[in-house]
Amino acid sequence: MIRGWQLYVLMALPFAYLIIFKYVPMYGAQIAFKNFIVTKGIWGSAWVGLDHFSRFIHSYDFTRILGNTLLLSFYNLLAGFPFPILLALGLNYLRSRSYRKVVQMVTYAPHFISIVVIVGIVKELLDPRIGIVNKLLDVFGIAPINFMGEISMFSSIYVWSDVWQHAGFNCIIFIAALAAIDPALHEAAVVDGASKFRRMWHIDLPGIMPMAIILLILNTGHILDVGFEKVLLLQNPINLKASEIIDTYVYKVGLTAQVANYSYSTAIGLFKSVINLALLLAVNKLAQKTKQASLW
Repeated sequence: MIRGWQLYVLMALPFAYLIIFKYVPMYGAQIAFKNFIVTKGIWGSAWVGLDHFSRFIHSYDFTRILGNTLLLSFYNLLAGFPFPILLALGLNYLRSRSYRKVVQMVTYAPHFISIVVIVGIVKELLDPRIGIVNKLLDVFGIAPINFMGEISMFSSIYVWSDVWQHAGFNCIIFIAALAAIDPALHEAAVVDGASKFRRMWHIDLPGIMPMAIILLILNTGHILDVGFEKVLLLQNPINLKASEIIDTYVYKVGLTAQVANYSYSTAIGLFKSVINLALLLAVNKLAQKTKQASLW
């Protein structure tokens, strides 16, 4: 231990960060099982067991909120997961280095724009009066569409703007995985007359598949963490029926309500975390059963 003290010092800072900012706050999660009153504190408040969980599950909004969250999560996962892989495969076969750098810069850049700016851009593009999308529709004789007021379009607006923002950055890890594939495999395939498509299918995809499965498992563990900031910014009274998700509901119940109910909002957040953990364990077990890469 003394001989490797430098490694322990190096590990101390992230370890302290996890303890202070990730584990210590878990102490407050117990108010999900209490009727928390600020003046009495956490220990002074009375235990109520699972009452807050039962209240949420039997509430009028439960089905709609959970349905919206699952729809948005699975839509985002199904639409967003393949794009970084396809982009990485395409970039891997580009011969022109300058063109490749331009494509990478253009696709990476949106990731570093703040969510507030992204939502502002989306609203400007889809504006029914001055938005470029409706201007293009007008060229083809199609009447202007109030995209932000159409309930059925909210999930698509959220998901495809997310794909545009993050696909370029998320493909970095797949480009790194492709770089680790033995070039001799490609050379042998070229000698055998294999086309680029067959090399992608038989060499590149199997090579990056373990990494893709690991990322899929990790993404499944956050399936209900849609990201409340963007949804909240895109939300308006017209599309509220489709845009109300667990995270925005927790925010409104716990922080913006006239009478903030901290215990109820904590119980809803804890309910979401338990579902995420169950999905993570199930998908990881499924990966183990199918002899694929897994987290443990």
